[in-house]
Amino acid sequence: MLAGILPLHLISFVMMKSALVQHIQQFVKVPPAALSAICEGMTLETLSKKDYLLQQDQYCQHQYFILQGCFRCFYINPKGMEQIINFAVENWWLADFDSLLNKRASRLNIQALEEAVVLKITREKLELILLDHPSLERYFRIIYEKIRIADQRRMQFMFDLSGEELYDVFYEANSDFVQRVPQYMLASYLGLTPQFLSKIRGRKRKNRD
Repeated sequence: MLAGILPLHLISFVMMKSALVQHIQQFVKVPPAALSAICEGMTLETLSKKDYLLQQDQYCQHQYFILQGCFRCFYINPKGMEQIINFAVENWWLADFDSLLNKRASRLNIQALEEAVVLKITREKLELILLDHPSLERYFRIIYEKIRIADQRRMQFMFDLSGEELYDVFYEANSDFVQRVPQYMLASYLGLTPQFLSKIRGRKRKNRD
């Protein structure tokens, strides 16, 4: 993870690409030529806090690999309120896949919650790389499966667990970035009111004391 280690201007593009290589190698073994191809196909984007990777009604053109930073994905519901559907941090892939794959205007907004750096690649460029280097397809299949499983578990938890149990499960799985997310955003993601989440966290603090 690069976050919090070096200022952005001291992080070289080579170091950033090595983070992607390390992530790929955690899941699959691929030839050096495939690693070079995916790295060469990626371009760098830096963002300040509150900058957007994607806004509603735009077309998602890229998949993003997060090198540094924390993002939220949200839409505006019929009541005009923000509804957060996901967060993403270092070493996660991020996109509006509905917009990207179906070439439709996005309903989502993807916003940086802190200073951030991403590598990005277009769908067209990635498809060409996968055609030339099929060994990388297994990596992306594993990543997409993990995304699908995480979404499915979240929906099951929201139906089956109490608010406090849901917070406990989320905290246990994501304690590394819970403190990086404002409480009202975390409440939106978990389907709770900020007041109720505040009471839950207050009780947790008292129990630890």
